[in-house]
Amino acid sequence: MVAPREITDVVELRALAHPLRQRILRHLARHGPATASTLGKALGESSGATSYHLRMLAKHAFVEEVPERAHGRERWWRAPVQDLRVPRAPRDPEVRALLEQLNQFKLAADQELFAEFLRRRGELGEWADALPYSRGSIRLTLPELHQFFDEYMALLKRYQRPEEETPVDARRVAVRFFAFPLPDSDAAQPDAAQPDAAQPDPVQPDAAQPDDRR
Repeated sequence: MVAPREITDVVELRALAHPLRQRILRHLARHGPATASTLGKALGESSGATSYHLRMLAKHAFVEEVPERAHGRERWWRAPVQDLRVPRAPRDPEVRALLEQLNQFKLAADQELFAEFLRRRGELGEWADALPYSRGSIRLTLPELHQFFDEYMALLKRYQRPEEETPVDARRVAVRFFAFPLPDSDAAQPDAAQPDAAQPDPVQPDAAQPDDRR
């Protein structure tokens, strides 16, 4: 099990909160190891740009080299499985702004992923309808919300198996957790704790890594 790594240093957060670096990380997580050249072609960027940003990510251990795939001067990179945590209540204005920027990047990426799922749903066969979904609200104290999240992370990690231990009929499934406090006027409603009926949830096969969870 991967131990959590808390990102509190503003320099590390700046390194992470960059749009192209986020795209690089998503590509590596979804498609596996790549070189600066292959990343450049996939992302529509120059290999010089992707090479530079890979080095910046590697400086803070967000990516790592794959030495067994190196050929001559060609360097291969991968995104290791990580459980990255960020401050729950940052006081530094810059840290808060960087976290908000990261969240915006990730929400936009999820919308793109959803759109791709809709376009390619017909390719998923029996997996096309394997989409559990639930909406609801619960009444919690702040410590209880933190405990709820920790229990969710423990459940997620239970199913994160190395490739050699994964059944042959398994596939990657994107998993997202999103919670936020309701305004007082809404939270006071008597039915606030009633979950909606389960509905299909659009899930795109993708890396289900706890790489950015708070």
